[in-house]
Amino acid sequence: MASSLSTKQFLRSPSSDFGSLQRSDLRNLSSPTLHFSNLRSHPKKLEIQAVGSTFGTYFRVSTYGESHGGGVGCIIDGCPPRVPLSEADMQLDLDRRRPGQSRITTPRKETDTCEIYSGVAEGMTTGSPIMVKVPNTDQRGHDYSEMSISYRPSHADAAYDFKYGVRSVQGGGRSSARETIGRVAAGAVAKKILKLFSGTEILAYVSQVHKVILPEDLVDHESLSLDDIESNIVRCPNPEYAEKMIAAIDAVRVKGDSVGGVVTCIARNVPRGLGSPVFDKLEAELAKAAMSLPATKGFEFGSGFAGTFMTGSEHNDEFFVDENGRIRTRTNRSGGIQGGISNGEIINMRIAFKPTSTIGKKQQTVTRDKHETELIARGRHDPCVVPRAVPMVEAMVALVLVDQLMAQYAQCNMFPINPALQEPLELPRLEPAGSPL
Repeated sequence: MASSLSTKQFLRSPSSDFGSLQRSDLRNLSSPTLHFSNLRSHPKKLEIQAVGSTFGTYFRVSTYGESHGGGVGCIIDGCPPRVPLSEADMQLDLDRRRPGQSRITTPRKETDTCEIYSGVAEGMTTGSPIMVKVPNTDQRGHDYSEMSISYRPSHADAAYDFKYGVRSVQGGGRSSARETIGRVAAGAVAKKILKLFSGTEILAYVSQVHKVILPEDLVDHESLSLDDIESNIVRCPNPEYAEKMIAAIDAVRVKGDSVGGVVTCIARNVPRGLGSPVFDKLEAELAKAAMSLPATKGFEFGSGFAGTFMTGSEHNDEFFVDENGRIRTRTNRSGGIQGGISNGEIINMRIAFKPTSTIGKKQQTVTRDKHETELIARGRHDPCVVPRAVPMVEAMVALVLVDQLMAQYAQCNMFPINPALQEPLELPRLEPAGSPL
């Protein structure tokens, strides 16, 4: 439950019911016994809420669980009713995300089999919260005994201690990429809604591993398919560059090291108008979603940083009217979004993932009691996270787009649209034969 309080009056005001209560006294109190209703008249208030594990406004997803706990999953709230849904719809993307797929992923063996506990009846969503759970079956907590004492460089270990004063040591707890199972399961639902309602498709692929960069002109975003992406273990749609990427991962894998890379994601047939000026621009929402994934360190949209080398006249996407009378752009350097709103062109973005782990290599660090030491990390890790990050990126993009679609429908489609300027959000509905007009 949210509580309202003014920190200044609470801690310093002599008229407070707590009198001269000091900060040290507050630490000794159990939080459920504190009631702040008598402070509601103060002008400055601080909302205290559980934060960090819920995403979305209309289509809300909360993930739960730790890497080496009993299991992980999600709760989806706000899903429209009457959407055909089964575990199989989620399992396809969970299988793409799971560990142990190939020699270039972590060797942890998990089937990541999901089960829907609520929110679905007779194969259809009911409109009530959907709970999905995936058990953990291959935990090895003893692999992390050294990490209980010493911090892994560039991991969340130290930062979690700095924030909470306590952390889940095994596998990194909530900072583990295993948390993303809940996102991928929810993203599969979002992708199905988008496909059924507006024909929207979301596809991601690996476009860079370490120093191997796939040239943009070798991938046709109009015809790109899931089969193209899934044709090899690195999820690069170009066979020649896929082999180069696999070789780059193999080269560091045998040394116990890791490399980073880039995932490119596109969204086709996105309804026009999604996104809200000015703080909730669509690219801002997509950037937040992508950057919330583990190991992300960079985000580009449309022309990205390369656009800084162009002039305005070179970069601007000029408009024209196509053969169907639809306003389009001749180029797409804006990445399908202008003024923070989708304009009907293909949305494209790129997310950079850092190298993550080293196995069996000495690194300088400090212990929790502040002594410098050397750490040799153990456990099972991906030599390159980007192949498994592909379905994670797709999921986060889908969650943003379905949330924005529901917002657009609520605000702008309550009354008839202006057909001279606006387009319907949904696909045309074909009436069954013999149905009344």
